[in-house]
Amino acid sequence: MFIQFLKENRYVSLVLMLLRLYLGWQWLNAGWGKISSGKFDASGFLVGAVKNMSGEHPSVQPWWGNFLKEVAIPYVDIINVIVPWGEFLVGIGLILGIFTSFSILMGLTMNFAYLLSGTTSTNPQMVLLGLFILVAGMNAGKVGLDRWSLPYLRKLIDKKAGNQPYSESA
Repeated sequence: MFIQFLKENRYVSLVLMLLRLYLGWQWLNAGWGKISSGKFDASGFLVGAVKNMSGEHPSVQPWWGNFLKEVAIPYVDIINVIVPWGEFLVGIGLILGIFTSFSILMGLTMNFAYLLSGTTSTNPQMVLLGLFILVAGMNAGKVGLDRWSLPYLRKLIDKKAGNQPYSESA
């Protein structure tokens, strides 16, 4: 019942827009700060997370620490590009309300990566708010560019596949 309310209520779409704008600004600001400084380097953070996977009560689980050690740290140069630009693009997507579900899914993925790496900060709050946006689906982007872009993309895909054109009543 609550999920249906999130997905269908037109007044909720206005509240979701406010959540989108707030989270979008957080992501955009974090990403732009890293991009514009030109000094972002995740290697210290990643090494610190790997160190936190030991001890009696590790804040980083061994499976995640091993992933960081074996995959992320060796490819830190790629991580140093993906993180700031990912944050920045998630912010733009949420603020404009374009590809909202994908944008928030990528934001949640980054939030969980930070949480799994032992960092709390604002990540739990962002996860909670982001889950509302993700569950709301199309309603979260109704007051945004998704209102026009998603039906247009559906028409293009249907036309290319030779299917009947997309209609709101179907």
